[in-house]
Amino acid sequence: MTEDKKKKRWKPKSQFKITGTLVFTVFTAALGSFQFGYDIGVINAPQEVIISHYEYVLGIPVNDRKAINNYTINSTKELPTVPFLGDSITTPLVEEETTASTSLVTMLWSLSVSSFAVGGMIASFFGGWLGDRLGRIKAMLVANILSLVGALLMGFSKLGPSHILIISGRSISGLYCGLISGLVPMYIGEIAPTTLRGALGTLHQLAIVTGILISQIVGLNFILGNHERWHILLGLSAVRAIIQSLLLFFCPESPRYLYIKLDEEVKAKKSLKRLRGGIDVTKDINEMRKEKEEASSEQKVSIIQLFTNSSYRQPILVALMLHVAQQFSGINGIFYYSTSIFQTAGISQPVYATIGVGAINMVFTALSVFLVEKAGRRSLFLIGMSGMFVCAIFMSVGLILLDKLAWMSYVSMVAIFLFVSFFEIGPGPIPWFMVAEFFSQGPRPAALAIAAFSNWTCNFIVALCFQYIANFCGPYVFFLFAGVVLAFTLFTFFKVPETKGKSFEEIAAEFRKKSSSAQAPKAAVEMEFLGATETV
Repeated sequence: MTEDKKKKRWKPKSQFKITGTLVFTVFTAALGSFQFGYDIGVINAPQEVIISHYEYVLGIPVNDRKAINNYTINSTKELPTVPFLGDSITTPLVEEETTASTSLVTMLWSLSVSSFAVGGMIASFFGGWLGDRLGRIKAMLVANILSLVGALLMGFSKLGPSHILIISGRSISGLYCGLISGLVPMYIGEIAPTTLRGALGTLHQLAIVTGILISQIVGLNFILGNHERWHILLGLSAVRAIIQSLLLFFCPESPRYLYIKLDEEVKAKKSLKRLRGGIDVTKDINEMRKEKEEASSEQKVSIIQLFTNSSYRQPILVALMLHVAQQFSGINGIFYYSTSIFQTAGISQPVYATIGVGAINMVFTALSVFLVEKAGRRSLFLIGMSGMFVCAIFMSVGLILLDKLAWMSYVSMVAIFLFVSFFEIGPGPIPWFMVAEFFSQGPRPAALAIAAFSNWTCNFIVALCFQYIANFCGPYVFFLFAGVVLAFTLFTFFKVPETKGKSFEEIAAEFRKKSSSAQAPKAAVEMEFLGATETV
C-alpha cells in the first residue's frame, strides 16, 4: 500500500514538472512584453526635460518657454541657452508668437506620445501572420530589429532634430510592440503545459506592467530622467533587444507550430522533450493531433465576414466595445500624463507618486490572475468600471477644490491609485479573455486581429487628444471620462454575457437572448459556426 501511494504521488510530479528550459524560455519571451510596458511608461517622467529640449532645438526664446519654469523648480542643472533672445517687452505680436510656439510644442509632444500607438495599430494585424510565416522564434528575432532601430533613433535624438528622431523612434518601437502583443502570448501559450497555460499566460500582462514600473524608476531625475541623460533613458531598450535576441537562439521552437503548421512531428517531439524535461510527450502529441484535425475541418473566417455574417456580428460588436471601453476609460491618460496630473494636484514630488501608480498597477495585475478564475468575467468588469466611475468623479472634485482646500491634493492622489486598481481588477485584462471566449478556432484569429487593432486605435486617439482635452477642460477633464465609463458600464450590464465556464453553444444562446434582432431562428442556425461543440 505504501509503495502504491508513492507511485501515485510521483506520477503527477513528472507530468507537471517545471523545467529549467521552460522557465528560461518563458522569461526570454516575456522580455518582449517587458519592452512593451517600458515603451508605454518611459515617455512620462522626463516630459518637462524633453519639452524644454524641443523648445531649445526649435529656437524658442527662453522667456517663452513654459516648460522651463517647471524644470528649474525640480532641478539645479542649467539648461542650454538660445543665442538670440528676443525682446522681453510683451506686445500683441510677441503674445501671438508665444501662443503659436506653445501650440507647436504641444502638438510635437502629443505626437511623441501617440506615434507609438500608430506603429502598434499598423503592426497588430501582422503579428500572427509573421509568426506563421517565419516561426515564433524567427518572428521575435525580426521584430527585435525594429526595437533596435527605434531605440537607436531615440538614443541619438539629442545629437540632431530631437522631435523628429523621437517621433520616428517611437513609431518604429510601436511597430515592434504591435507585433509582440500577438507573438508573445501566442508563443507562451503554445509551449506551456496544459495545467500551467493560464498562469504562464498572465505573465505577458505582468511583464508589461513591470516594464512600466521600471521605466518610471529609471526615469527619476537623479538617475536618467535629467537633461544630461534623458536620451539614454529612451535608447536603453536597445540593450534589452540585444540580450533577448541572443537568448532566443537557445529557446526551442513552438512544438505546436512545428506539428500543426509544418507537419514536423519529429522536431515537435524533440522540442517538447526539451521543454518537459525528457518525460513521455505522447499525450501532448495526441492533443496537438486532435487540434490539427479540428483546425483543418473548421472554416476560416475573414474580418469582413465577422461584420456581414449575422452569427458573428453581435459577438464582434460586443468584443470591440469592450476594448473601446478599456481605452476610453481614461487609464492611458493617467499612464501617459500622470506626472503632469500629479503636478496639477499640487503634489511636491509628482514623479514618486507616478511610481506609486506603477507599483499598484503591478500588484493588482498579479491579484487579478486569481480573481479572474474565481469570479465571473462580466462581474469583475462591472465592478472595475463602477469603481473607476466613482474614482474619476473624486479625481475631478479634488482638482477643482484644490485652490480652496489644500488637502484635496491627497483626495486626487488616492482617487488615481484606486482608479488604477479597479482598472487592473476588471477592464484591464478581461477584454482579451472574453474575445477569445466569444469565438472558436475558425473566426478567432480574425476577431483577435480586429480587437487588437481597435485597442491600438483607441490608444492612439487618447494619447493624441488627452493633452488638448486636459488643456480645454482643465480640472473637469475626468468628469468627461466618468460619463464615458458610466455609458460603457450600462452597455456591459445590458449587452455583455457571462462566459466563465460556458461552452460556445451556451455563449451563443446568451447572445441570442440579448440580441434585439427579429431573425432569431436564422441566427440560431448560423451560430453553430461559432463552434457549438467546443467548450471554453
